[in-house]
Amino acid sequence: MATMTQTKKKTELAANNTSSAGSRVFDMLNIVVLVGLALITILPMLYVLAASFAGEAEIAARPFFLWPEKIVTESYAYIFATPTFVRSLLTTIGVTAVGMVVQVLLTFTMAYPLAKRYLPGRALVLNLVIFTMVFSGGMIPTYLVVRDLGLLDSYWALILPLAINPFYLIIVKSFFQELPQALEEAARIDGCNEMGVFFKIVLPLSKPIIATFSLFYAVAIWNDYMSPLLYITDPNKWTLQILVRQLTNTDAAAALAQMDRTWIPPEQGLKFAVIVIATLPILFFYPFLQKHFAKGVLIGGVKE
Repeated sequence: MATMTQTKKKTELAANNTSSAGSRVFDMLNIVVLVGLALITILPMLYVLAASFAGEAEIAARPFFLWPEKIVTESYAYIFATPTFVRSLLTTIGVTAVGMVVQVLLTFTMAYPLAKRYLPGRALVLNLVIFTMVFSGGMIPTYLVVRDLGLLDSYWALILPLAINPFYLIIVKSFFQELPQALEEAARIDGCNEMGVFFKIVLPLSKPIIATFSLFYAVAIWNDYMSPLLYITDPNKWTLQILVRQLTNTDAAAALAQMDRTWIPPEQGLKFAVIVIATLPILFFYPFLQKHFAKGVLIGGVKE
């Protein structure tokens, strides 16, 4: 009996060692793949950043580098001295800020009542929302609606047609359904109406998901290219993405020289510089919102 027990223990130990070795190999493969993907993502960004500070000769002579031989800031100086670019940057910041607030507010105020199973007509509204996730009117009908509403050449045309993302709405609705009903019932007993429950109880518990979808909406608006291309014809109302496209797809120096003839900047360096400026604001806000993603949504809520 003792021999059988020892044999069994040795077998289990060998199996554990084999499993442990397999886990280590799997972990190493994961690390290698993830590091490779990270390099594929980061290296082009570093090159664009380095090239934005490099001279024209260096960009032409060196196909790839991560640090310029001589730092040149002429492209950035030209960009911020050009009224057209500064106006486009401020326009994009304003549209992103206002659009994010409007979209988050509309999404959450629609998701809250849909989370209530007793709401009359709830199933019909949810089916209509899901229908829009599968079928859409398309570009031309959407343009006709925007035109008939008088939103052409208006900043609202960049916000209202995309005000509620149906996929985000479904996620927020499911989140609201998981919140403890005891908190809402206690608030109603204390005299809160539905608006009071929503703003004083539900939204404070929803900070992580508010931060998450605020970031998603802000990134979508900041990177939106098709909406201003379709609905904005006045160059004075161009967003940053339209201006970046104008500079990167044409002769950048000539394009900006037509707008501001003070001096002609390095063409290639200017293209890299506008890409950096168009990317940095979103990257800047990620660290400040990232901390909310992992937080528990019921901190300070019901305790058993």
